[in-house]
Parts: sequence; C-alpha cells; structure tokens
Amino acid sequence: MSPKAHLLTAIVIVSNVAGNLMLSLGMKAVSGGPAAYAKAFFSPLVLLGVTLLIVWMLSRMTLMSWADLSYILPITAIGYVLSAVAGAVFLAEHISPTRWAGTVFIVLGIALVSRTRARTS
Repeated sequence: MSPKAHLLTAIVIVSNVAGNLMLSLGMKAVSGGPAAYAKAFFSPLVLLGVTLLIVWMLSRMTLMSWADLSYILPITAIGYVLSAVAGAVFLAEHISPTRWAGTVFIVLGIALVSRTRARTS
C-alpha cells in the first residue's frame, strides 16, 4: 500500500477509537428519559464523538476504494484493542482476563494479515 493509504489507515483507526471514547464519555453523563438523550446530542463530548465517527466513516469509505477489504478489516481491527485499552485507562472499565485473551487473539490475527501483500495497488 502507498504511504497515503497507510496514513489513511491510521486516520481510520484513531478516529474510530477517539470517536467512540468521546461518545461514551458524553453519554455516561446522561441520566433521565428521552429528553435527556435529546439534550445530550448537544453535549460537546457527544458532538466531538459524532464528528470523529463521521471522519472515521468517510476515511474508511475512501480507504476501501484504495485497498482490499480482506486487508483493511483485519488491519483496522487494531481499533478494538485500542478501544479496550482506552476503556480501561480513561473510563476505568474492568476488563476481564477472558477479554484480554480475546484482545491477544485479535493482535495475533493482525500480525498474520499484516505479513501478506495487498493485491490492490
């Protein structure tokens, strides 16, 4: 893949993890009924999360036009690992040993896929 595809891959991963983290932080402050959820949409953290997830979707769409799906999905799956780490660090979430084991399997899969050549130029 070209250097710009590698950069776009990084943007896809970072915008996904950061967007979900911001959205989660913003929504954890919400309590109440439907009106509270409507009001939460205008929370700065929720707006930032939604914006980052829009960036994620647009950059992912672009990346899919540049490279093989069978390469993109496993490589961007590192976002799952980073999301687990972000949840533990920033949200003080408890991650069980079983979840960490699953995370290790994801990393192993990423390592295997990253060793293959993409067929799309």
